[in-house]
Amino acid sequence: VQLQASGGGLVQSGGSLRLSCEASGFSLQYYTTGWFRQAPGREREGVSCISASGATTHYDESVKGRFTISKNFNNNTIYLQMNSLKPEDTAVYFCAADSRRTSNVLCRDSSGVDYWGKGTLVTVSS
Repeated sequence: VQLQASGGGLVQSGGSLRLSCEASGFSLQYYTTGWFRQAPGREREGVSCISASGATTHYDESVKGRFTISKNFNNNTIYLQMNSLKPEDTAVYFCAADSRRTSNVLCRDSSGVDYWGKGTLVTVSS
């Protein structure tokens, strides 16, 4: 059972990246999932979360209009399309899955989630 995150890298300000998080050993159709990030010296924060069905999404104010979360049930993967990237988006990005919380709750409180993926580093240069 694991979540495998990928897609991070170095990009210039204004550029785009797409992060992927593939689940294995369990089905994302039963889990609320989300993306979180942690910048150096800062606490982890919820970026965007999506409900088990994929019908409901939640975004932090700092990324609204720039980031889009999606879920593909065929390949059991969630994505985070990040456009108009800013230097302040630089962080290690993690994905998580939880069977109990709604998307807005998961993004506010990720303590004790069922599964975490390893992080992928996103660096945005100015």
